[in-house]
Amino acid sequence: MPPAKSGRHPYHHGNLKETLTESALRLIAELGPAGFTLREVARRAGVSHNAPYRHFEDKQDLLAALAADGFDRLTGSMQSALKPGSTPLERLNLAGRGYVAFALRWPQHFAVMFDTPLAHEQYPALAASGARAFDVLLGLVRECQAARAVQAGDPQQLALLAWSLVHGVAKLAIGGQLPSASKKSALEFCDFATRSLAAGIARR
Repeated sequence: MPPAKSGRHPYHHGNLKETLTESALRLIAELGPAGFTLREVARRAGVSHNAPYRHFEDKQDLLAALAADGFDRLTGSMQSALKPGSTPLERLNLAGRGYVAFALRWPQHFAVMFDTPLAHEQYPALAASGARAFDVLLGLVRECQAARAVQAGDPQQLALLAWSLVHGVAKLAIGGQLPSASKKSALEFCDFATRSLAAGIARR
């Protein structure tokens, strides 16, 4: 008699971590970051309930890993949106588009990054990835200041202002709170918002 099937999906030794994170992302899409347990992640992945502990200390550790990956994706999205030959202000605008595009493409990562109470100082990889993402905007603000395109002042405060603006647009976009649900409309509104910001902080 052949052995009874367990109902679990087979996984190779080398891809357990990826299998678990994909399972967690599906649960986040359904229930939000707070709506499930690590045991449920394992069950959905088709592995034993102890399997997640091979890679993660607890659920918070798993969420921190997802958030760190999300910030790295965000950094890549902003950087890849930049175009050679653009002015500093255009580059700042393009980075904003990259931010919103990231949120629309990876809303589950976005939710973990910003809707989960994770203490960044407890997770060095998360702290580092978050800093790298902020540094993209900070560097662009400094470029604008060097070109005398925006007002002098604390570049970190101006970068935080830019972050707050595009984050708000991204949050509205993935929440369906903009007049149109299309990606094109969200990016066009982001353009309007960042141009308005640039006008407000322009050097006079």
